[in-house]
This record gives sequence, C-alpha cells and structure tokens, in this order.
Amino acid sequence: MVDDSKNLKDKIFAYKGLGMIGSADIIGAAITGIFWLSIASFIEVEEYGQIHYLIGIAGIAYIITLFGTQQTITVYSAKKINVVSTLFFISLLTASVTALVVFFIYNKPDVSLLVIGYAINDLSIGYLLGKKLFGNYSKYILTQRMLVFILGFGFYFIFGVEGILYALALSYVHFLILMYKGLKDSPINFSSLKTRSGFIINNYALSLVGGFRGNIDKVIIAPLLGFILLGNLALALQFYVILMVIPQIVFKYTLSHDASGIPTTKVKLWTFMFAIGTCITTIVLSPHLIPLFFQKFIDVVVAVQILSIAIIPATASLFYLSKFLGLEKSKSPLIGLSIQVTITVLGIVILGSMYGIIGIAISYVLASSGNLTYLFFTNRLLEISQK
Repeated sequence: MVDDSKNLKDKIFAYKGLGMIGSADIIGAAITGIFWLSIASFIEVEEYGQIHYLIGIAGIAYIITLFGTQQTITVYSAKKINVVSTLFFISLLTASVTALVVFFIYNKPDVSLLVIGYAINDLSIGYLLGKKLFGNYSKYILTQRMLVFILGFGFYFIFGVEGILYALALSYVHFLILMYKGLKDSPINFSSLKTRSGFIINNYALSLVGGFRGNIDKVIIAPLLGFILLGNLALALQFYVILMVIPQIVFKYTLSHDASGIPTTKVKLWTFMFAIGTCITTIVLSPHLIPLFFQKFIDVVVAVQILSIAIIPATASLFYLSKFLGLEKSKSPLIGLSIQVTITVLGIVILGSMYGIIGIAISYVLASSGNLTYLFFTNRLLEISQK
C-alpha cells in the first residue's frame, strides 16, 4: 500500500507540474502572440522586419555568451549537482561583456540590454524547471509576458517603434531575484566543472547551433532579400511559434523527468498526435482567418501553411532531444541541429532567392525533417547497443 500511495502521489505531482507549465506557457504565448500580432497591424511590414532583424542580432549574441545553457542548468539542478552557481557566474559575466561589444558595434543600447535579458531568462527558467518549482515558473513566466504586453504597447505609443526593444529587455528584470538565488545556491567553484566539461561544452555547442537556427534567418534575410520579406516571414514564424507552444511545454516537462529517469512515453505520444492535428487545422483555417486581420502581409498565408507541416518533425525531434539530454548525451542532438542549421541556411540562400518566402518556408520543413531523420536513426543505434 505504501508503494502504491507513493506512486499515486508521484503521478499527481507530475500531472500537476505539467499543468502548471502548460497553463503558464499557453496563457503567456497568448499574451505575447496578441502583442506581436497587434503590433504588426500598427506598423509597416518593413518596420516589423527591422525589429526582428535586431532581435535576431540579440538572439545570436546572447546564445554565444550562454556557457550555462537552460538545458544544462535544468539537468544539473534536477540531479542536485552543485555547479549551478558557477555556471550562473560565468554566463552573466560573458553576457555583460558581449552586450558591451554589441553596443560598440551597432550603437544600439536596446539590443545590448536585450542580450542580458535573454541570458537572465534562460538561466532562470533552467533553474526553476530543474528544481521542479513549477508554481514559481508559472508566476515568473506570466509576469514577464504581462510586462511585454504592458511595456511594449506603452513604450511604442510613447517612444515609437524604437521603444519596443527596450520594453522587451525590461520585461526580464524580475528574474534577477532568481539570479541571486542561483548564485547563492552553492559556492562558486571552477574546478567542479572539470569532471562535467564534456557534457557542458557539448550542450553549449548544441545551444549555440540551436540559437543560430532560431536567429540566423533574420540576420541573413534582411541584407539578402530585404526587410519587407523578413517582415512577412517574421509574422508567419509568429504563428509557427504559437503552434509549437504545446510541444515546447511538454519538452520542458519531460527534460527534468528524463534527467531523473522518470518515463514520460504517454505524454510524448499524445503530444505528437496533437501536433498532427494542429498541422491539419492550420492548413485548413489559415486561408480564411489570416487575411481578415493582416491585409498588409499578403504573402503570409501559404508560408504559414507550409510552416505548419514543420511542426510534426520539430515535435518529434524535441522528444529525442529530451531523451538524449536526460542521459547527458548531447553530441547526437548537436549533430542533428547542425544538419538543420545547414539546410536552413542553404534553403534561404537558394530556395529563398528563387521562390521568396515560399522557398524559405519549404527550407524550414526540410531542415526539421533532416534533424529528425538523424536523431531517429541515432536513437535506434543507441537502443540496439543497450540490448
């Protein structure tokens, strides 16, 4: 009876944690989604593209600095290994230095502040998820999303388009509380990283490649194909981000459990089925709904339909990523993401130049599929070797 009672409590806690992560991310995605979609209706397509170009620069800059990645912090916090404070210290130091470099290169203090904000956000989320503080996670995430909405619109109407990036950077200010707690969690000890340097470095490389995957398109497209095309693509990707909310929620939940050796097979299966349903629904409804609200973004509909297909391989890839990282095997995900980034860049240069936004959307599908294919066969080899 004791074992049954313990198993029941574990299940209740597990589903409660998933519910907290899920509700926070869904509501948070709705808030930021409304913000970005509303801003798109206020400003010109080219201005929308310029904002996302600067966000892309900040995204690449912060990911270069983040030695202690969100997944690394999650895994080591879950395993209760005292390296978190050291990783926090190194990451915050390098983020500050990189922010100064960005300021001197672009003379954009808003972009520099955003670099630091992104770094603080990633470290804090990793800390909360690893500690399984799902209630606190919900509070911090929803506060940040509300600040994006309130400060974003407030700064836009007061300062114009230039105020939006300042608002984004300031929306992470409350995460400084978690930075303090993380730094006080254990003494800073650089020698404690030596025995785990392989996983940390591989995971850093994985995060670096993933960061390039998420931002390199913005940096390449603007000078190559112009801000107008980037503006249209940025809106299409906003829909893609919204559609990926549920898979991302489940990934955050499964990573800490995979790291602790707790199976989550059923959750992953249901999420994959949900991704297929989401894809079909988007393809059917987007031609009818998008033109009603975004008349200036004329090329978005077909791009959204194509990008929705990428949700299926992207969701499956997340679950392989969760499994590999939970086992502290980050080399395979790194190779898979490298394949994805390579296909994306080639797709933008070749297909984007030939077919515009449609070609770029197709490259996203091909890139996600390439990553999934590699991870699938690597996982099969791992399973065979363990038998």
